[in-house]
Amino acid sequence: MAKFLIEPHFRLQEWVAEEKDYFRKEGLEYEFRELMRSTDGKIHDKGDKVGAYQSFEAGRKSNVSCACHWTVNVAASNGHGKMYTDVYSVAPAGVFVAGDSKIKDPSDLAGVPVSVGYQSGSHYSTIQSLEQYMPADKINLTYADGMLFHRLDQLIEGKAQASALFSGPYYFAEQLGFRKIIDTTFMIATMVTGEPDPQDLRKFFRALKRAQRDIDLRPDLYTHYYKNEFPARYHALMDTRRWGPGERLVFEPYTKEVYEETFKWIADHGIFADTGMGSGNYEEAVIRAAE
Repeated sequence: MAKFLIEPHFRLQEWVAEEKDYFRKEGLEYEFRELMRSTDGKIHDKGDKVGAYQSFEAGRKSNVSCACHWTVNVAASNGHGKMYTDVYSVAPAGVFVAGDSKIKDPSDLAGVPVSVGYQSGSHYSTIQSLEQYMPADKINLTYADGMLFHRLDQLIEGKAQASALFSGPYYFAEQLGFRKIIDTTFMIATMVTGEPDPQDLRKFFRALKRAQRDIDLRPDLYTHYYKNEFPARYHALMDTRRWGPGERLVFEPYTKEVYEETFKWIADHGIFADTGMGSGNYEEAVIRAAE
């Protein structure tokens, strides 16, 4: 049987579990590798209107991968994998502007281009947050510079008026003096690819649960792992001692009610009007491995 494939997911938990040997201690036969090369930034720089959903369409190699719950919801409904419903996570996120920007209030973003990732967490969460302040036709999202490190570059270089960032880049922007105009924290869900042994899924998530406890207790010991997730061009400026723990795993069910409410929100906003959203059948889209 092929080894269980693990790749980092732009968060700390996999790195901590590997450091502490938790995967092996749980009895998991695995291979740990960067299948999509997050540390060179290429995973996040794929061009206009190519985002998280498109990576599921193309196929992911690791047995477990992650994206915002909106995208995983639709991707699973379209048969690009199975949503794993025994856990979800929450990532700190926000829309940032330059420290000296004239934009002070979320309402000031009306008509202003906000750089987001297409059909990715920043896309949905920015709409969800800004629609409290303005009608839909005033929310001006731009995708041309939308992939994560590209839009971070554009913000740092003064080429973007506003950019949506999460987790590591969120903390980096704060460190560099950019201002958060509105919080856009969002849920991340898990996708299972192929047919891994349910026992291996249990072992994998038990290891991550141990890692999450370690991060909760002493985040300062582990924030240095953000450097494993950032392209080298940023390293000299990064002071990860100032950063927070980022994405937090929540070992609670992603329920049918949450799935259906999310699916309806996506449909109501027409985000997949051109490509289709699949059946929306929860039972067909999900997999559980809880004992």
